[in-house]
Parts: sequence; C-alpha cells; structure tokens
Amino acid sequence: MALENAAGRVLANGALKVAVPRLSRIANFDDLDPLAAESGIAVDMVEPGRPLPADAAVVVIPGSKATLADLRLIREEGWDIDVAAHRRRGGLVVGLCGGYQMLGRVVADPDGTEGRPGEARGLGLLDVATVIAGEKTLTVAAGTDTVTGTAVKGYEMHIGCTEGPDCARPWLTLEDGRGEGARSADGRVMGTYLHGLFAADAFRHAFLKRLRGGGFAGFAYETQIEATLDALARHLEAHLDLDALLAAAAPVSPKA
Repeated sequence: MALENAAGRVLANGALKVAVPRLSRIANFDDLDPLAAESGIAVDMVEPGRPLPADAAVVVIPGSKATLADLRLIREEGWDIDVAAHRRRGGLVVGLCGGYQMLGRVVADPDGTEGRPGEARGLGLLDVATVIAGEKTLTVAAGTDTVTGTAVKGYEMHIGCTEGPDCARPWLTLEDGRGEGARSADGRVMGTYLHGLFAADAFRHAFLKRLRGGGFAGFAYETQIEATLDALARHLEAHLDLDALLAAAAPVSPKA
C-alpha cells in the first residue's frame, strides 16, 4: 500500500511534511486546515518558483477555480516532474476536486466553463478522464474510506464528470452505495470530489497514522472548531451592543 511505502518520512523535528503546490486559482484550500492544525504535521504551501520538497510524505493537489489554467501552471513550474518523482520514491499523491481532475489522463473544457475552451493532457497518474460541462454539483455527502474503513463527510462543489478504469477502485463509498473518486492500481495515487473529508477526526487520524507508520494520536478538530465559535460568540456578546445592532439592521417601514 502507498501509505506503508510513504511511512517513515518524518522531518528532523518530528513532523511529517505535506506538500501543497500553491495554484494561482486555488479553491477550497480550507480542506487543508485540519491537517495544518495537527501538531505532528507540517503543511508546506509551495509558492511558484520553488520545487516541491523531496522530503514530503504526501503531495496534495488542491481544488482550483480554473483547472486547465492551473494545470498549465503546474507544468510551467516543473511541479509535474516533482510529483512524478515523488511517486517513484514511494510517496503518496492526493488530488482534491480540481486536483483530482488534473491527476487523470486528460481534462477537457469544451464549452469554456472555466475559461477559454480547450483540452489538455493531465498528469497521467490516474487512469481517468474529465469533461468539464453540465450543471454544477452542490451537495452534502457522507460515506466510508475504502482504505481505512473510517467514516467521512463533506460536500461536493464542482462541474464536470470524471470517468475511467481507476474509478472501479473508488477512494470512498458513499451512503447510497456509490463509489466516489479513484485510486491507482498501486495505491500511491488517489483523488476525490469530496471537500472537507480531512475534518473527519477518525478518518484523518487513521490516514496520518498509517502514513507515519503508527504512533499518531491526533486531536478533535471539530470539537476545537465548536469551542472557537463559542468563544467568539461570548466575546461579541460581551463587547458589542447586539440589541442596538439588531435594531439598526431591522427594515424600516415605509411612511404612510
């Protein structure tokens, strides 16, 4: 399995590095917040002009508002070569939404949904192809990770359809029984349209524990989010005249 192959890539300070190319039209980058919040994880947002680090355990290609444009950026920066080398070294490659589309053989935008109409060769790490067309998918979803058996939940927000042989090895199984996403035959590459899956504590902990080769406890991300929101609400209540704000925001009745 890819997770076992990538295990042990821990930095001198004890952290495990997750490399993320900083796409010019990056979208939904809060997908990475739960990983960055873990004390034993170092998320490296790699700016243009810098190669993807060779000591990363996993490379995550994030979502994009313009997949073809950011696919060109990846090639212009030489990140496609870095990703291929990372995989050859036994590292894991993860694609989220637009990043998932880029991992396939080809991405086509015949109607110019995200920019100028066109088609481009993908990174070729998954045997799938994407056509960006049709209605936008916007739905909440939940299911199970097929690798670790842990529960996931999140949302889909994308345009396009991705199909191909690797979809027969879905990354996730949704509650309605449908497979979602794809995995390569060697298990080193996986992609999904589901945003927010790393916020699921059990899934994230199992993912990182296998990546580290064991010894990862993690923390409760969703509990921390709720606690932070509660603290913010208490702060606002203590320092703002909420009744006055609500009164000022109330609609004014027209004069007779």
